[in-house]
Amino acid sequence: MNNGTNIKRIALFGSTGSIGTQALEVIEANPDKFSAEILTAQNSDDLLIQQALKFNPNIVVIGDEKKYEKVKEALSNTSIKVFAGEKALEEVAAMDCYDLMLAAIVGFAGLKPTLRALENKKTIALANKETLVVAGDIVMQKAVENRVPVIPVDSEHSAIFQCLVGESRNRIDKVILTASGGPFLGKKPNFLVNVKREHALQHPNWNMGAKISIDSSTLMNKGLEMIEARWLFNLKPEQVQVIIHPQSIVHSLVQFEDGSIKAQLGLPDMKLPIQYAMGFPLRFVNNYPRFEFKKYATLTFEEPDVRTFRNLALAQDALYKGGNLPCVMNAANEIAVYAFLRNRVGFLEMTDLIEKTMEKVPFIEKPSLEEYFESDGEARNFVADIIKL
Repeated sequence: MNNGTNIKRIALFGSTGSIGTQALEVIEANPDKFSAEILTAQNSDDLLIQQALKFNPNIVVIGDEKKYEKVKEALSNTSIKVFAGEKALEEVAAMDCYDLMLAAIVGFAGLKPTLRALENKKTIALANKETLVVAGDIVMQKAVENRVPVIPVDSEHSAIFQCLVGESRNRIDKVILTASGGPFLGKKPNFLVNVKREHALQHPNWNMGAKISIDSSTLMNKGLEMIEARWLFNLKPEQVQVIIHPQSIVHSLVQFEDGSIKAQLGLPDMKLPIQYAMGFPLRFVNNYPRFEFKKYATLTFEEPDVRTFRNLALAQDALYKGGNLPCVMNAANEIAVYAFLRNRVGFLEMTDLIEKTMEKVPFIEKPSLEEYFESDGEARNFVADIIKL
């Protein structure tokens, strides 16, 4: 906390994305509890400028250096400091002017700033699952060494985290991540082969960015979350399971060794886990819509269809084998999704590309951070070559 006040200073890494914009709504609704100290964006210069003028942060960073002059000019009448480029993101993450980093940069790009924040003993509210998928062992090791809490923002991991509060002495038997099943639940490959980006972007319950919407439609999102859960909660691969729950009311469950299960329930609204992570250990009053049982006569659960949605099977494979395989899978998926969103590959081809890459890039059992970066680059180049990006 700063200057003897109780206001928590938030550094929003990825302030213009789906999570970042909702986090700013939480900050705006709680000006006595939070301030936006740092805002960063990769490309969305106009929105970043708008946010900066409204929230008056100490620092803004625009990732794309070509947009630096425009942002600097737009904020020239303020006291806001403007930086640009990938290196600036890391340098700003190491600064002392904030209390909590909300890590909401999409994809692999979020890894380096998060590591720098941990090295500087900053609490992390983690909304970037790829950071733990790519290098979970190194990231969590750093968190432990520096005694820094990593509080999950993903609704599923937030649910598990909430179920574990007060249970630190009790052993977990397993965690069960719930998945809505996405827009194509129950569909078979002969349907999926013709799916276009417009269909895949329409999620039944959650309003999310493009990348995570596609990952949800292929169930890759749930695979990434399994790997994330393994590292966040220090579990063995066999302790992480997935169940399809189309209503998205039960956000995840924890079974303890006595067989008892705890679940966290609520309407699908990302502002809840965002607010919980930023305010932890306190819960704050809000005016979000409340869940009512009478509106949901039935909550249903079923096993995922991993034969149709093979991305989940590939992710489970990566979870069990470990090493650099999750990193390779994640990189291949990022490029495959990028290509699908530009209509360069078909819906089912994404899985084929990921599978080929996982077979092709050499396996490393205990990679260094450097080797993770190399594996990531190699996997991206391999996919890009196949589809001639």
